[in-house]
Amino acid sequence: MKVILIEDVKGKGRKGDIVNVSDGYARNFLFPRKLAKEATAENLNAAKISREAEKHKKDVEKQTAADTAENIRGLIVTVHAKTGESGRLFGAITAKEVAAALKEEHGIDIDKRKFVMDHIKETGEYVVQVKVYAEMSSDIKVIVKEEK
Repeated sequence: MKVILIEDVKGKGRKGDIVNVSDGYARNFLFPRKLAKEATAENLNAAKISREAEKHKKDVEKQTAADTAENIRGLIVTVHAKTGESGRLFGAITAKEVAAALKEEHGIDIDKRKFVMDHIKETGEYVVQVKVYAEMSSDIKVIVKEEK
């Protein structure tokens, strides 16, 4: 029996796949657990439309990420922090603080989890990588200055 998987099923396929399974497996396991539905013409057409909509959504997300990457490339962000006499910070500059400074200075809101960086513990200039999408990133310059 041909079925369309509604959820990922281990050993059978991923969501949206059309697979052949035995009648008993479909009726007794997949259908009661709402893991699949029968591959009728109507359901196949709905699955096709759903796949196309998902593809379009991913394309839009990818284009938006590319635009964001281009917009932030080479931006300079300044973060102020309290320091001791030797120039070392009392705490550390985290991705959360860099994201907040980026939003405040340039109006660009990026999630803190997208910043690839170690904690910054001294004043100076640093290059921070921002992963805006899978395999798509951009670098920004972070300048850490002493708070007066």
